[in-house]
Amino acid sequence: MLQLLKNNFFLFFILISSFETYSEEDPYSFIDKNAQEMVEILINESYLFESDRSLYEQKIKDIFEPMIDFRRVAASVMGKKYYLMATKDERSQFVEIFKDSLLDTYAETLAQWGDSTITTKFPLEEHELVKNVEVKQILDTGTSTYPISYKLRKNKDGWKIINIIINGVNLGLTFRNQFQALALTHDENISLTLENWVSDAGTAGIT
Repeated sequence: MLQLLKNNFFLFFILISSFETYSEEDPYSFIDKNAQEMVEILINESYLFESDRSLYEQKIKDIFEPMIDFRRVAASVMGKKYYLMATKDERSQFVEIFKDSLLDTYAETLAQWGDSTITTKFPLEEHELVKNVEVKQILDTGTSTYPISYKLRKNKDGWKIINIIINGVNLGLTFRNQFQALALTHDENISLTLENWVSDAGTAGIT
């Protein structure tokens, strides 16, 4: 099951298009700029995966963690019902549990996917940016292509990823369904639900 999860989450990182005409505050450039830094690690420092796994993972986390609005995503995964049922400490606990599970999986997986490429679809004309933006991409594995859609929201800290849809699979919704099912399994005991949380989005049809 862990391997299935790994096959999904490399998609967050292997982005290789560069468009210098956009400012760093533009969400398209935000995704692309961080992708370039990620690819540099994948290409030039992949040896660390075997020689110093902790350092390799930390380099990836340092780039990826600021890209995600984990608090908003975690709240969405819990859903309104369970978010309101949870205590403040339990909400904060799930943010950390959810974040750590994703970051650890991403960092462990990336070295396997250095040959894939993703093309970001930049707007052809100048556009007025709003608070919520969708950035679309195409993943090319060499044998197949798949659509990817990032949902971003701008807050006081800049643009943050709040959801991703891979080949038609809405990861945010998938995680929310899993949380609700797990909560029901544990008689809606939030503490037990958090204790037993394991995120898994399958393969999202990526083969």
